[in-house]
Formats: sequence, structure tokens, C-alpha cells
Amino acid sequence: MEAIRFADREHKAFFHQMLAKTRNDDAYHQAFFYAMGICAETRRNIYSLFDFKEDGIRPEGLAAPWQTGGTRRLCRLAFNLWNGWTEEGKENRSTPYEMFDCGFAPYFFEAVRLRYPEYCRNLERIAPHIFAQAR
Repeated sequence: MEAIRFADREHKAFFHQMLAKTRNDDAYHQAFFYAMGICAETRRNIYSLFDFKEDGIRPEGLAAPWQTGGTRRLCRLAFNLWNGWTEEGKENRSTPYEMFDCGFAPYFFEAVRLRYPEYCRNLERIAPHIFAQAR
């Protein structure tokens, strides 16, 4: 597997901690926890976004008062990568046009790569400008 691009040390630590906590490092968990680890707000509020006992997402966390436009975009992407989830009646908010319109976009590409590794092999070779930041 190619090296993973993290936003910072906290992002990397969160990613590894969550995979260890769930004892699962499949593509679903990797993409979800990678995305949720991008910013401090979603890391701090992970228990309102993921049910560790049931091993599933908590979409109701989108309505939490701490959410911002950027964190909602991040959560929508993570939920969608988990199981194709879209918010009923607001499906248009789960399009790349809506979700990638924020500062987290460079890391969103990485989350997609983690979720679909079989389709993203050698992506760095094809689109080096996307993955140019030092790892």
C-alpha cells in the first residue's frame, strides 16, 4: 500500500487508534476513520458520529451544535464512504460539487483512495500534483 498522507500527527495517531479500537482495518474503517481524523472537531466528537458497540455510523451526529459547514462536509463524505449513506431529502449535499468545496478537499481524495484501493493503485503516479505534500 502506498504511504498515507495525513494532515498532522494528531490525524495519524487518531487513525491508528481507531483502527486498533475497532480491531478492523478494512477499507471501510480506514476511509471512515481517516476522514473523521482530518480535523480536531470530528476527532473530539467521534462517539457522536460512530457507534463502536454496533460498529456503525451515527448520521444523527450531523445535527450536533458543534458542527460547521466544513465538518458536515467531512462527515457526509465519511458516512458515504462507509456504506453509501446520503441524507434523505438532502442527497445533493453529498455530491463532490458540494462536499469538496472546503479546505479538507486534499484529504478527501486520500479517503477515497483508502476506500477504493483496487481502483486507485498508482494514483500518485497518475496525479502527482494531488499527492505532492510531504508525508
